[in-house]
Amino acid sequence: MLRINMLLLMLFFSLVCSSVTASVSYDDRAILINGKRRILISGSIHYPRSTPEMWPDLIRKAKDGGLDVIQTYVFWNGHEPSPGKYYFEGRYDLVRFIKVVQQAGLYVHLRIGPYVCAEWNFGGFPVWLKYVPGISFRTDNEPFKRAMQGFTAKIVSLMKSEKLFETQGGPIIMSQIENEYGPVEWEIGAPGRAYTQWVAKMAVGLDTGVPWIMCKQEDAPDPIIDTCNGFYCEGFKPNKDYKPKMFTENWTGWYTAFGGPVPYRPVEDLAYSVARFIQNNGSFMNYYMYHGGTNFGRTAGGLFIATSYDYDAPIDEYGLLREPKWSHLRDLHKAIKLCEPALVSTYPAVTYYSKNLEAHVYESKSGCAAFLANYDPSTSAKVTFRNMQYDLPPWSVSILPDCKNVVFNTARVSSNGWHMKMTPVGSFSWQSYNEETVSADDQDTLAMDGLWEQINVTRDASDYLWYLTDVNIQPNEGFLKNGQNPTLTVMSAGHALHVFINGQLSGTVWGGLDNPKLTYSNGVNLRAGVNKISLLSVAVGLPNVGVHFETFNAGVLGPVTLKGLDEGTRDLTKQQWSYKVGLKGEDLSLHTVSGSSSVEWVQGSMVVQKQPLTWYKTTFNAPAGNEPLALDMNSMGKGLVWINGENIGRHWAGYKAHGNCGNCNYAGIFTEKKCLSNCGQASQRWYHVPRSWINPTGNLLVVFEEWGGDPTGMSLVKRTP
Repeated sequence: MLRINMLLLMLFFSLVCSSVTASVSYDDRAILINGKRRILISGSIHYPRSTPEMWPDLIRKAKDGGLDVIQTYVFWNGHEPSPGKYYFEGRYDLVRFIKVVQQAGLYVHLRIGPYVCAEWNFGGFPVWLKYVPGISFRTDNEPFKRAMQGFTAKIVSLMKSEKLFETQGGPIIMSQIENEYGPVEWEIGAPGRAYTQWVAKMAVGLDTGVPWIMCKQEDAPDPIIDTCNGFYCEGFKPNKDYKPKMFTENWTGWYTAFGGPVPYRPVEDLAYSVARFIQNNGSFMNYYMYHGGTNFGRTAGGLFIATSYDYDAPIDEYGLLREPKWSHLRDLHKAIKLCEPALVSTYPAVTYYSKNLEAHVYESKSGCAAFLANYDPSTSAKVTFRNMQYDLPPWSVSILPDCKNVVFNTARVSSNGWHMKMTPVGSFSWQSYNEETVSADDQDTLAMDGLWEQINVTRDASDYLWYLTDVNIQPNEGFLKNGQNPTLTVMSAGHALHVFINGQLSGTVWGGLDNPKLTYSNGVNLRAGVNKISLLSVAVGLPNVGVHFETFNAGVLGPVTLKGLDEGTRDLTKQQWSYKVGLKGEDLSLHTVSGSSSVEWVQGSMVVQKQPLTWYKTTFNAPAGNEPLALDMNSMGKGLVWINGENIGRHWAGYKAHGNCGNCNYAGIFTEKKCLSNCGQASQRWYHVPRSWINPTGNLLVVFEEWGGDPTGMSLVKRTP
């Protein structure tokens, strides 16, 4: 018994000592974990883009797919919605997410930023930051640096308190500061260079015990590692010879924008980019995204970004394996791991057979591994390597872990593909409620002279802002007699606009991803006396990228003119306007059980259909099984959706995808515009409903419809491979 106790005691001290002495460092070949060089395969999974109930399954599938590391951003606006008020619960429970990764036996790359870009609202910055006096984002600006350092230190302190860094026995082996700042620095010059030096020193001073990286930052100061993002990074070199070659974002696809087609990236090309990177001394490769997930609520940013963030990732939006992408990459990872002893021990000898044919050979006492590459996008090739002949398909790399036998070729896909199946499992019985048009006479409006920028008024508390004014028409105006209605012209910085005259919809206009600005210009039906002009301006996400994007504007900034009066053209821009933030239905919380019961809903045959600014609600029971669920919104126009009070996100099935959706050949340089689908259809038809948000019975579904869709065409569907 004493011997057993002594052994247990020795084991305890061994574990304690190993956790205390754990280390992460790097050299020219790789990241070293506890002194051992590693070839690391990583994948991005963003915790707020799925639910905590989904995390274990996502992480398990990532591990089964051959990943070593899970990479995630840290989302400042989710964690500090108001200054000094922090939130780390639900989908924003960062500690819980990291511990799930740790329990699966994987590492974490924590991209603190805290600027993330990520097609996320305002690039991850909280909107209140925009209104800090004297602030200028991402430059040598004291108010910004003070706020940024405060949040970064908060996250590092939280990670330390939970002992989550590898040096404490946790899974975090790397951190990132800033994000793709190099292009911004180049554009703004000296203040950018000063900021880079400051932010690097600040991050290192937080003493995490693990390396820091800066992506797309050629002048990253030592000891920070500069890394590459893109579709291909085989030609990238770090800024110092003693730093490892790292690929922090290998884009598995691309995001979907409302009004645009759905991009996808063939797995043959994705695998090719990985193999080329590894054969050229690469030691860390991350898929962005490995699971893209969903932009729940109003988190989608960058303007017009869809609610789905599927990204054509190996694990799809619903948490199911995307085949053949997942399996083909899993087999690639197995092949790379077989080569790892040779890869971390030496640099390759390269043989150039011709312009498009190469052999990269890693040979040392640890073993021999070879990569045979054919870069020609149209022609297959035969190559003789060590007295053996090998067939290479176009645009492919063959991997030989023993310098003899091919275990994997990037262009030869052995697993079967699938087509997404959405099977209806239930329709709905609807009730409706009409959103009231607001006028300047309403008591809860704010009157000011001139037109105000939208976010300055809403502080992004709602997508919606009413601009309200009165127009007095004299009874002897000529147009009242000749029937030629005057033309109202409204110029807006975006993103969508509904124009009401005396409570009646006069027209709707909207912008797009490439140009969010819009102009409404149309004849309007005015009467003698006071006319009520109500403009409902709608934001579709805040900008997430660009130099000083905090200065970008939204909403009706004018001019607003009325042409065709006896006086000529009347400028309404500088007259008194009243403002109302949000919808009355939002104020009443119609998306909740208690709020929805506070008003009278129309039922049965009286339900309003195809009318703008209408709320719909229904209740339903959970379908049997555990398959992922979605809403088919194809019959609807534009608006928002809630399930049991949880905001599913913006719906905009009425915005049809325009683009060139032709055949896609995997071979040849890939861009986000090369392989497209869904042209002529809704950019996003199906909207993910997490199972954990569903009760067995009595689920409340609420839809706000701006355009006038037909709710009778909506259905609940199961997602199956």
